[in-house]
Amino acid sequence: MKRMAFLLTVFITLGMLTENLAQSTNVLMKTSMGNITLVLYDDTPIHRDNLIALIKKNFYDGVLFHRVIPGFMIQGGDLGTRAVNPGQQLGTIPAEFRPNHYHKKGALAAARTGGPGNPQMASSGSQFYIVVGKPCSVAELTQMEQAPNNPHPKFTEEQKKIYTTIGGTPHLDYTYTVYGEVTKGLDVVDKIALVERDMTTNRPKVDVKIISVTLVK
Repeated sequence: MKRMAFLLTVFITLGMLTENLAQSTNVLMKTSMGNITLVLYDDTPIHRDNLIALIKKNFYDGVLFHRVIPGFMIQGGDLGTRAVNPGQQLGTIPAEFRPNHYHKKGALAAARTGGPGNPQMASSGSQFYIVVGKPCSVAELTQMEQAPNNPHPKFTEEQKKIYTTIGGTPHLDYTYTVYGEVTKGLDVVDKIALVERDMTTNRPKVDVKIISVTLVK
């Protein structure tokens, strides 16, 4: 039974990677705990182009993963966490919600300000997070679908399969823009999520640094 579950997970993961071959922009993120390779989705062009522009300016070099939560996500891109231009702000960019991009494990998404001050759910101009998540049950997904004011349409069969096996954070769908995903280095993401952290701020007690982010041809 365990072997069958493992093979199913591998099959689903390979299917996800095959689908990503059509995407044209790949990114290598070198961190103090290892390398993470990501693909950026072509149908979220505002977020894709914004990240590419920042990468070309070496914006993320020296920035920290300042918020890590096991079973949830790792967050970086706050320019206030590095010595260069700590007060610089980049504003926001419009949300780009797509039904085929959701918060499965390894998804790259844009952080944003919550609450009534951001009714359009506009994304941060620099901050991002990578989903760690955890598997959930079909019953939990059904409960989300039936919740009052739920922005999410019914989960597709593919989404149910991935959320119940590989896992993710489905409650964030259609409220935060997903614009890419990890294609290599999920083990590094998991390691970063498990570092010792301040339980009040969720900041790692030992800095986890982004050394560089580059475009991969």
